Amino acid sequence: MTRQTLEHNLIRDYFERNYPDIPLFDDDALRDSICAMLDRRPEEAREVDGVFLFAYGSLIWNPCVEVVEHRTSRLYGFHRDFRLKLTHGRGSEQWPGLMLALAPGGSCRGMAIRVPEAGIEYELLLVWRREMLTGAYQPRWVRLVTEHGPTWAIAFVGNPHHPRYIPRLTDAEMVELLSTGRGVLGSCREYLHNTVNDLHRLAIRDQRLERLLLAVDRRRG
Repeated sequence: MTRQTLEHNLIRDYFERNYPDIPLFDDDALRDSICAMLDRRPEEAREVDGVFLFAYGSLIWNPCVEVVEHRTSRLYGFHRDFRLKLTHGRGSEQWPGLMLALAPGGSCRGMAIRVPEAGIEYELLLVWRREMLTGAYQPRWVRLVTEHGPTWAIAFVGNPHHPRYIPRLTDAEMVELLSTGRGVLGSCREYLHNTVNDLHRLAIRDQRLERLLLAVDRRRG
């Protein structure tokens, strides 16, 4: 996944060629969603030069948009979990995989990344093309706890009504899918490894993800 991939809308092209039956949101619908989110911007968030996004997975290590500030943060009320089952992207029909989403309950440590106000709608369109193309996530304003105090950010929460959204799996089920899942965007093991490594770089420990990565490496030999 690169910025060029998003700028040229190559993910949409890929879906339309290979998965014509999967409904996709067009750019007009994505822009309407962005405008609605910006219109609902909390008053405190309007004082910020730009918009914070809550990064808890690949947005940490590969945001693909302009980022001018990072804040280590915690979100209460949601936790990071593998709740999206993939047969495309980092999965395939033969080798299905898993993707992280925010699920209700607990808390989640991650990174608040600030996209500047200049060009905000274009930058957010790239994010929406990445996160919102199939409707597997729902954007919402959330209040984060950061080292600079409370911060409003947009978080992409798993959509429980989407066909890719699944109940919580056992660790053994997750290890199997994360060990074997792979597709046009790479492997699930790579995705898990990159996420754990970047959380470590930020001095954030997610013991469950670390246990899963150790189990995946043992499973792969």
